[in-house]
Amino acid sequence: MEKYRIDKGYSTLGEADKNDRPREKLGRLGAEALTDEELLMLIIGSGTHNRSVDRIARELLGKLDSNPGLGRNEIMLIPGIGEAKASALDAALELGRRRGGRKGRTVASPSDIFREVCHYSSREQEHLLVVLMNGAHEVMTTIVATMGLLNRTIVHPREVFSEAVRQRAAAVAIAQNHPSGNTEPSKEDVEVTKRLSECGRILGINVIDHIIFSEDRYYSFLEHGLI
Repeated sequence: MEKYRIDKGYSTLGEADKNDRPREKLGRLGAEALTDEELLMLIIGSGTHNRSVDRIARELLGKLDSNPGLGRNEIMLIPGIGEAKASALDAALELGRRRGGRKGRTVASPSDIFREVCHYSSREQEHLLVVLMNGAHEVMTTIVATMGLLNRTIVHPREVFSEAVRQRAAAVAIAQNHPSGNTEPSKEDVEVTKRLSECGRILGINVIDHIIFSEDRYYSFLEHGLI
């Protein structure tokens, strides 16, 4: 595979030597030949009058290394990235998290569920996530069912199971980040879990677990006999 490194900063991709441009390299060798920095450069597109696109990409890459769940608001704090670019980057990163590397991953324990959703632990708002699985408990995809405080009035089974039905999932796992860091379930958490488990039985979709997680730990309803 071709060795490649950018040694000279430039504001836009068009200012680079033709052989140094990530777009041309992608055309010759495919996306898999590009470095992470080059992939980010293609998404960012251009720098500013005092900040080159490669410098912006390197700073963003460094922040992603320390915080894989970096979101739009944090990305916008990087000089040279405005709202439109931050939104595009956030969307691209989220798509990569959802789809990248999941093929063939099997859920055999609560830690496997945590592996699939842990990048949501840095979110400032609470998310109710649904991990869809096939009959062999291989991960198909992960969706966000709701955002905001979890209670019986806003969590409706159709939001949790609609995509599972559409994709003919055989099982699901529910996951919920707690921005406070406290992973102990509330009374509402327990009631919602029971309700969703009952709905899953009616639909023939097994709810195998519900985990509440923070950045470094999780609480499994299955392990505590609550599901």
